[in-house]
Amino acid sequence: MKKLLKMPISMPIAALALAVSPMAINAQNTAPAETPPPAPSPNQIVEQAATDQWVAIAPADLLVMDLAPDADGSARRVVIQLMPEPYSQGWIRNIRKLAAAKWWDGTSINRVQDNYVTQWGSFTEEGAAEKPLPQGLEVVPESSYVVRGDAANWRKFAKITIPRGNVISYTAFERGWPLAAGGTPDSAIRWPVHCYAMVGVGRNLSPDTGSGAELYTVIGHAPRHLDRNIALVGRIIEGMEHMSSLPRGKGFLGFYEDPSKRVPIVSVRLATDLADGEQMRFEYLDTDGQSFAEYADARANRRDPFFNVPAGGADICNIPVPIRRVSAEAE
Repeated sequence: MKKLLKMPISMPIAALALAVSPMAINAQNTAPAETPPPAPSPNQIVEQAATDQWVAIAPADLLVMDLAPDADGSARRVVIQLMPEPYSQGWIRNIRKLAAAKWWDGTSINRVQDNYVTQWGSFTEEGAAEKPLPQGLEVVPESSYVVRGDAANWRKFAKITIPRGNVISYTAFERGWPLAAGGTPDSAIRWPVHCYAMVGVGRNLSPDTGSGAELYTVIGHAPRHLDRNIALVGRIIEGMEHMSSLPRGKGFLGFYEDPSKRVPIVSVRLATDLADGEQMRFEYLDTDGQSFAEYADARANRRDPFFNVPAGGADICNIPVPIRRVSAEAE
């Protein structure tokens, strides 16, 4: 150490470095690295999303279905959000007319097929009488299963989506809805996809497309083979447990063979037609916002402590759009 103190100031910098104690170098190299904080879960990202990351759902787009109370006497309410323009609007106009006519009152849930759908409205079992439909319902063409878009829309859509194998098909979110697209830049089409809780229109064989009187919701693995073959008109945003937990039908395709097993529908109304005390407000996480981007990434690549291996991707139906009920006081 005394020799070090006597080294001339002009000694090269490299020599000074060599003169540093090996123990000090070792101590620097073995200093414990700071443990990074655990990555947030998708739910934590949603809970922390700022107010400006949420978009209000118009009450006029909410369909409220009240079922008969369950065996314990508890109320069963199901809230459906109808799809926005330009998707499935012919059927949705029919649904609005059916609700205004109180057509579903007194009908029932008549089909529950395991890992597939729960269906209600017009009776389709052999020998069951059809309930007369209100006048003025539209006959919607099969071409309305998809929406045609121009090249600009296609480029915007394709830019934010992921190709599905060798097929020219893409999936993405638009204004809070899961959609798919295909075709070419000059002939692009878009359509809603059959994710869990989506609501579609029952129909007979083509060219029939259904009126909207008979509806179903997906209660199992996403049946994407139904895309572009049946009209999707909305999704259940509250009360899904009342549809997914019902006893499975034992008849063909899950229809109830015993009419007493059907679940009565008390009423179906647009939310705007409910009494003031029953009005409700919902919001969805803006699918164009930063919080949703972080949420979708976290769903596709789980990094929170429970997970060891991030999946590296997720099907669009495994990224459900967060929706929350908002109290009137929040206005």
